[in-house]
Amino acid sequence: MSPLRLVYLALAVWGAIHPMYWFVTYMRETGTGLSGLIDAWYVNASTTGLTWDLTIAAVTLTVWIIAETVVRKNWPALVAIPATFCIGVSCGLPLYLFLRSRPVT
Repeated sequence: MSPLRLVYLALAVWGAIHPMYWFVTYMRETGTGLSGLIDAWYVNASTTGLTWDLTIAAVTLTVWIIAETVVRKNWPALVAIPATFCIGVSCGLPLYLFLRSRPVT
């Protein structure tokens, strides 16, 4: 495995674990669960802007993943879509780059 692929994989793992740590910490502290976390994303203009920024990036990444997957026939790379929406762009993007950079047979 190339060093670049290892970097992508490390970033995907970091992008999955680090944000989830903060999300779970928030939900434990407030006791509000996922609905409370989502409400916090819209608590002020700054967090609302960041939420929309990440949503637009996630949709853009999804369009790119689908477009390239159809052309390259790299079907396993589609797993980056649920990773993007269930975990975040910080996991989905490096995961897709990791899967995209493998030799396709």
